[in-house]
Formats: sequence, C-alpha cells, structure tokens
Amino acid sequence: MSGIEKNETLRVISERHAVKKYEKGFELPEADLNAILTAAAEAPSSWNLQHWRFLVIESEADKAKLLPVAYGQSQIAESSVTIAVLGDLEANRNTVIYDQAVEAGALTAEVRDALVGQINGAYQSPQIARDEAIRNASFASQNIMLAARSLGYDTCPIGGYNPQKLIETFNIPARFVPTLLITVGKAAQPARPSGRLPLSEVVVKGSF
Repeated sequence: MSGIEKNETLRVISERHAVKKYEKGFELPEADLNAILTAAAEAPSSWNLQHWRFLVIESEADKAKLLPVAYGQSQIAESSVTIAVLGDLEANRNTVIYDQAVEAGALTAEVRDALVGQINGAYQSPQIARDEAIRNASFASQNIMLAARSLGYDTCPIGGYNPQKLIETFNIPARFVPTLLITVGKAAQPARPSGRLPLSEVVVKGSF
C-alpha cells in the first residue's frame, strides 16, 4: 500500500459527503463539538484577521426557530447541531492580534503599524470587506466538515436558507454576514453517491 493510500487526511477528505438524514436525538458530546470549532478557528485567514463567527444552534427551541429559515429542511431538526458560519465585515477591527505579537516579541511596532495601515486602507472598500468575509469564512467551513468526519460524524453544508431571516431570528449584528449553515450529527442514511469531474476537465497547467 502506498503512502497516498495510507494517508489519513486524504481518507477523511474522500469520506466526507453531504448527509441529509440524521439520527434524531443523538447528542454531540461537548468535547467533540469544541474540537470541531477549534479546528474551524485554526483555518487560515487573510492577514490572520480570522474573519469568522460560529453561531451554534443546538436546543430544540432554536432548531424550531431555524427550521422555517432553512425552508423546512428536516436535517435542521434531526441533526445534533447546526453551525451558522458568519463572515466578519469588520475584520480590520481584529488587529489586536498584532499588538499581541509585538508584546510577544514576534513583530516590531513598525511592521505592525505598516500592516494595520494596509488593512485599514483595504477595508475602505465594502466589496473587499465582503469578499474577505466570505472567502475566509469558507476556509473555516471546510475545516468544520473535515474535523467532524475525522471524529466519525457527518455534515451537510446548506446554502438554501434565508439570510435576512437568519439575521432577524437570531439577532445577528450588522457586522456579520451569513455565509453557510452546516448540520452536524450521526448519519441515519448514507450520503447519496456523487460523481466528480475528472482532473482533465478541472485542471489547467500553465495557461488556458
């Protein structure tokens, strides 16, 4: 068996599929949920601004509120947890991490000031702020799904929901933009098989 075939990370990636039916009533252990969220927070981000917030919806009351927001998709009610991944439109306010780096001796004050100036300049553009919020929250979303699968759980990313209703229902501040809902739990039915385009159709080497 080759190193590729034995690679645990590649195995987890290949096993991750969108599950629609969950074991209703299964409680996700808090330690496992925290491990999944920690993995999400360890995703890469532009300027290390960590453009994400995770709204965890797990009580029956909150699931009932989320269900119409997600157009009645049963997995919202049946899964253990739904994580709403939010992107930070004001991630330039997170530059305190650079102050911490200066205090730790990992960065000079001059470099910090240059970086903060660069960031605040970029964030004058609402389009850049939105693009970065969605792009970097997406990195965290993938980590959620892979971490869950590595722990033996299943997930499904949901783009079919009403973002404005989510904001209103769960009092999400204007600073954050909803990007994705991710259900997490134990599969009651395996995911439907899904094909993938061959590399020959999706990879371009050098130039088109």
